[in-house]
Amino acid sequence: MGGLSEKSTRGLPVWLPPALLTLAVTVTGLGSAQLWRDELATWSAATRSPGELARLAGTIDAATGPYYLLMHGWVTVAGDSTLALRLPAVLAMTVAAGLLAVLGERLVDRRTGLFAGLLFAVLPGTSRYGQEARPYALATALAVLATLLLVTALRRPGWARWVGYAAAVAALGLTHLIALTLLAAHALVVLITWWRGPAAAGITAPGGVPAPGSEPAPAGRQPGVIGGPGGRDRRLWRWVVAVVPAALVVTPLLLRARTQRSRQLSWVSPARLDDLSALPGGVAQSSVVGGLVVGVAALGAARLGRRALLPVSALFLPVVLLFAAGTVVPLWVPRYLVFVVPFACLLAGAALAGVSAPAALAVVVLAGLLGLPDQTALRRTHEWPRSAPVDYAGAARVIADGQRPGDAVVYSPRDSWLFLDLGIDYHLDDPPRDVLVTEDQVRRGDLWAAECAQPAQCLAGTSRVWLVVAGRRAEPLAGIQGPKGDALRADFSVAQVWQRPGLTVALLTRRT
Repeated sequence: MGGLSEKSTRGLPVWLPPALLTLAVTVTGLGSAQLWRDELATWSAATRSPGELARLAGTIDAATGPYYLLMHGWVTVAGDSTLALRLPAVLAMTVAAGLLAVLGERLVDRRTGLFAGLLFAVLPGTSRYGQEARPYALATALAVLATLLLVTALRRPGWARWVGYAAAVAALGLTHLIALTLLAAHALVVLITWWRGPAAAGITAPGGVPAPGSEPAPAGRQPGVIGGPGGRDRRLWRWVVAVVPAALVVTPLLLRARTQRSRQLSWVSPARLDDLSALPGGVAQSSVVGGLVVGVAALGAARLGRRALLPVSALFLPVVLLFAAGTVVPLWVPRYLVFVVPFACLLAGAALAGVSAPAALAVVVLAGLLGLPDQTALRRTHEWPRSAPVDYAGAARVIADGQRPGDAVVYSPRDSWLFLDLGIDYHLDDPPRDVLVTEDQVRRGDLWAAECAQPAQCLAGTSRVWLVVAGRRAEPLAGIQGPKGDALRADFSVAQVWQRPGLTVALLTRRT
């Protein structure tokens, strides 16, 4: 690696520079953007008891239940501030970058691992999901960890290594069910290793030499015979045994999540071919940077030859499987595939390892510079599109500044994914009485509260109402449908209106 390896990083473990750079990038502006709607769901769930979380998982979002339980423990210790909620994602992305560098070193060489980790650190997507209180950063770290442990177990077969791999796969499935599509890539590599030996699958030590403890395929192997004569190579069966515990742990979760799919993913459209072309920009959070990574990764795959099998399959098979499933049932959401990004960076790192260190670093810097506009934008808001943020904090300040004892609050719409009530509650220490609620989210075991069937009766005795409406409304009462709108228009008049990005707040007073 020229001067970079022999001088700048002499004596440093390969994982340290990418991990430190990722940590520095992701903590920058960590609390700048407000919690967006998905993070508000995390906050709502994490602040419930384990029993209440179990009730929630039985109603909706079972797939994210284990992550919510983890965040419940974290919030109990660290609190529920924006920084506290996002810090686990920062740490997970930092670990992912370090593990990626180690994986690149194990599969190819030190240069590949180092440049792969550095490139991963500067991607806008790394910051985006490393600054979000959602499970994608943790799933990314576990995907790289499971793949690294697989490589270790294939090179030096032993039950202790397979146990570590089994634990990582189970944790991956509990964190993000769709990330288990990575097992298709693992299965392919294991089969080729069993059939043709580690060298055929690219599981060799740096330089292309089989690692110590790794045996070539025995001569005379017959199809379907484990290890050929003598049965010396049991990698396939050990991999199957390692995956079984993960399947046992994840299957009940998968079955429950399947029954909730129509409600949980009602907003998702079937996958189309043009969704594939938009995927690099979606997971990298920048079309330009995503295209750059894909182009350099293609050069790296060509350079690696058979050693590209694992990263290429880990990159493409999850995409193909999710796309195929998404054409049948609504599942195609680009952020669900964030965990494949490290493998694209590994391939790109292999390409950068083939040029001089200054040229490789120039590409990393270029990726960082091209992503600067997106880096800046995602620190303003996590909403998509970013031109339409929702200012929950601004709306809460309006209410806090004008609130009086006895005031009530009404939300419209109540049952949307904007979570208007959660956004206001998060930013207000003492919110007005939610006058129409008959059963809150916790008691209902849901992310949405149940409202009064006869709003006029529930509003009786209330003289001032704070109305929070989605979107910018010059006439906030005009767009409210049903009995709720009828009751508000009949008994209240608009005293004042405040416009905030994505929201309208109105103070209503009872007609005399």
